[in-house]
Amino acid sequence: MKKLYIIALALITINGFAQVDRTKLPAPAPAKEIQIGDYEKFTLKNGLQVIVAENDKLPTVAWTLTFDQGPITEGEKSGLAGMFGQVMRAGTTSKNKEQLDEEIDFMGASLNVGASSISAFSLSKYSEDVLKLMSDVLFNPLFPQSELDKVKKQTITGLATSKDDPNAISGTVSAVVNYGKDHAFGEITTEETVNNVSLEDIKAHYTKFFKPNIAYLVIVGDIKKKDAQKLAEKYFGNWKSGTVNKETFQQPAPVEKTTVNIVDKPSAVQSVINITYPYDNKPGSKDATAVSVLNQVLGGSGSARLFTNLREDKGYTYGAYSSMGSSRYSATFSANASVRNEVTDSAMVEFLSELNRIREDLVSQEELDLAKNSLRGSFARSLENRGTVAQFALNTELNKLPADYYATYLKRLDAITAEDVRNAAKKYIKPDMANIVVVGKAEEIAPKLAKFGPVTYYDVEGNETADPTKAVVSDVTPEQILAKYIEAVGGKTAVESIKTMVSVSEGTLNMGPQSIKLPRTVYQKAPDFYADIQDIPMQGQMVQAYNSGEAFMKMGGQSQVLPATIAPLFKYQGVLFKERFYKDLGFETIYKGLSKIDGKDAHRIDVKVTDQITMSEFYDVATGFKVKIDMGAQGVMVLGDYREVNGVKIPFSLTQSGGQLPAPVNYITSDVKVNIDIDDKVFDK
Repeated sequence: MKKLYIIALALITINGFAQVDRTKLPAPAPAKEIQIGDYEKFTLKNGLQVIVAENDKLPTVAWTLTFDQGPITEGEKSGLAGMFGQVMRAGTTSKNKEQLDEEIDFMGASLNVGASSISAFSLSKYSEDVLKLMSDVLFNPLFPQSELDKVKKQTITGLATSKDDPNAISGTVSAVVNYGKDHAFGEITTEETVNNVSLEDIKAHYTKFFKPNIAYLVIVGDIKKKDAQKLAEKYFGNWKSGTVNKETFQQPAPVEKTTVNIVDKPSAVQSVINITYPYDNKPGSKDATAVSVLNQVLGGSGSARLFTNLREDKGYTYGAYSSMGSSRYSATFSANASVRNEVTDSAMVEFLSELNRIREDLVSQEELDLAKNSLRGSFARSLENRGTVAQFALNTELNKLPADYYATYLKRLDAITAEDVRNAAKKYIKPDMANIVVVGKAEEIAPKLAKFGPVTYYDVEGNETADPTKAVVSDVTPEQILAKYIEAVGGKTAVESIKTMVSVSEGTLNMGPQSIKLPRTVYQKAPDFYADIQDIPMQGQMVQAYNSGEAFMKMGGQSQVLPATIAPLFKYQGVLFKERFYKDLGFETIYKGLSKIDGKDAHRIDVKVTDQITMSEFYDVATGFKVKIDMGAQGVMVLGDYREVNGVKIPFSLTQSGGQLPAPVNYITSDVKVNIDIDDKVFDK
């Protein structure tokens, strides 16, 4: 039997009669080895490698089948891997999804599928029952078209959310600048690539990669090795092996010089900064442990240098962190934070200062000890998970590590010196060869960022764009754009004839497999009365209203007057065809040039509602219609499907995302009535 050992933290015995200086932390005693668990490994005739870690502390068993596929470039089918598992999990040739779910639920078990794994978990008395279901899904997947259609819609909804999430945008553009769109680690999933995925593509992935000779079956829990071997043979022994042609992974070239890559988010009040680049550091390398200590000192926690500097000392952010480590393919360095617009360049100075400092100066003994203790603690906590032994064994196999790699981890950690950390920093920390990605309000942040390197602009999908700060077309005014909009929706006379409007719609909020319906009715009455009434599941009716200068909210029988600072936002939302007289409402309009909205040119007008509230409105150049409103912290609204009602064209489609919403809500209008009587009680508190 092969045994896996680890080093445990040593206990310190203190003489009760000795004088103890309690102002100093006691020095850690030398670590000693203790046994934490055993694992068995065997291989079936078809090449399936099985790892069994017995643990009878709880009467449960977990089965995880992992396929060593390597990185896969999906190209024009990007998004396939993310959708694969849900489609494969949606039933077998003998059981539909509902029957499968019912049997799993009856046992209190779980069964999950991904593009490179299948896992199941249950009480040990149901271990063979759940294994039977797991193998049924593995060998007899149904792959229903209806499930692919559903997961496509969910994926596209998620993409819509990510387009307005600064952190998601930062991740997208960081991947592009680090690896390129043609690389497995840099390709971008779009609505188009999702729609390109067919059921044949899903099946082809399954046929190509779900082979026993590239698979590892990890079994953890209350099961004897002989029983595990018997079940593995019974359910997987007849599985036929096959040739799997994996991609050749291309390690990206090092970044040659530091560049600045900006994504313009016009209404942003914060900038998301990410200093990033790819590098090569394999698991088990001689630098791996030193790099983990280095990262812990630099930005691995709330006591690290970046956090202490940018948050506690400068007050620029709620948190600043770094991440780096080792990877079987390509590791990625990241130092990141969200900071206020006005201190974006100052924060950048501090980031680069800390990166240079850790390269040049030795870390203090206190920092070194704190980092090591934190890593020791993380390692010790990982041992509380019953699957740790098996995971260590799997990592050892996948990464071709020495058999005692995890057993000697704490010895290697204890041996790291301040000099080792500096040497690792000199090798892996590269402030002069980095991609700086910033998502924020370009006109405020761009001029001050040019000093850090050549500036390139990107859109939310990682496509290079023109400089948005120089996009102003001098011979177009906000008044002309707004006048064209009024003409496009029906003309001044038709618009001015509308005194009341009632719109009835239903919103759809997709939360994973669950779809939530949100009935909504919006009342508007000239000059400035507005009420938005929505039915919220499990919470009841919510009313948001504006009544001649006063904004309020009602819910659950309670009414609350909103602060005066919020009222102008409701005024902006509620006044009928307010575009006619923004100046009369006290709103300032500023033309900000051309932008691309879904590939089409759109004029951008910033509507300054108050000193604190600015709305960025986008008007299609060709049609004149308003197609998007960026409300900053309140989120984004996309307008479409304009239809005529009594001579005036109204958007019948509105998608709202960002703000406090967990996912985009798509409102489809079913009825619009104009110039009907509205009881003023609708607008009362």
